[in-house]
Amino acid sequence: MAHIPLESHLPGITGLLEYRKDSAAPIRELTQILLRGESTLTEGERELIASLVSSRNQCKFCTTAHTAAADILLGESETCEMVKQDFETAPVSDKMKALLAIAAHVQQNGKRVTEKNVERAKNAGATDREIHDTVLIAALFCLYNKYVDGLASFTPSDPAFYQKLGERITTVGYNRLPGGYDQLKNENQNLK
Repeated sequence: MAHIPLESHLPGITGLLEYRKDSAAPIRELTQILLRGESTLTEGERELIASLVSSRNQCKFCTTAHTAAADILLGESETCEMVKQDFETAPVSDKMKALLAIAAHVQQNGKRVTEKNVERAKNAGATDREIHDTVLIAALFCLYNKYVDGLASFTPSDPAFYQKLGERITTVGYNRLPGGYDQLKNENQNLK
């Protein structure tokens, strides 16, 4: 049960963002820019960063949602699971391993990112912007994870919910649905 009254048909972050649409707008915009905007990192790679950080923060809602999105974007379901277990042995590029290492350090404490971490990423071909965006995505998902768990937002257990959410994330992105979320009342009424 959430610590504050939230719309029961809007689990996880969606209910929280709807609760404060004014503060949600810039957060949504930043997320859309970072995860769906122009980048030399693929959308799937950016979702891997979100999944790794959320997993390490033990935020079930965000981990499951962004794993679903990553799986859809990557076209398979093994890579994200492997990244969450041990990104150093996962089937991703050396550049991505170095960026995921940076993200993992940010998740623990931003001061854990060292010149050696940055040098590793650059030597593997990462640009300054990719390093910047990795740090910002990791920090943003720490915010999201703490937001969802800190207010005890409802976390569905039905895998079908997360599949639909992953599809919405990969098609609509992180913007608020133009008509709001009333249509989800019927879809999400059987989640509990």
